[in-house]
Amino acid sequence: MTALDIGSVAPDFTLPRDGGGTITLSGLKGNPVVLYFYPKDDTSGCTQEAIDFSALKPQFEKLDTKVIGMSPDAVKKHDKFKTKHDLKVDLVADEDKSIIEAYGLWVEKSLYGRKYMGVERTTFLIDSNGRIAKIWNKVKVPGHAAEVLAATQALAA
Repeated sequence: MTALDIGSVAPDFTLPRDGGGTITLSGLKGNPVVLYFYPKDDTSGCTQEAIDFSALKPQFEKLDTKVIGMSPDAVKKHDKFKTKHDLKVDLVADEDKSIIEAYGLWVEKSLYGRKYMGVERTTFLIDSNGRIAKIWNKVKVPGHAAEVLAATQALAA
């Protein structure tokens, strides 16, 4: 469960991104941002989510909205993942998980009875003032990117 609510200021970050350089959230103020957190590059759900967001990137761009995926994977892994699946979205690396923790998404998970720590798949729609406009917790990938696009369109209306 995220510690953030709708209307909260989205925790700022500057993180290394695929292809080199960094992305700073506060540097994107003035435009909406879709920030989606996912567990791991090149796993089935994460790959499908990235492909779905990539497919809708032109529609997000029409709304001046940047789509950013974040996971604890290293930039090199992001680069491979992006090339392998021809992804169009920006991927940032939070290797020390400090931002994932700031968003309340480094949580205990359970798989086949085994408990472990991991990223809870969650998406935030951040408005042009840097405030959280909508939160999707425990995301189910099918149809998710389209739902986020619809919410972004509603925010822009």
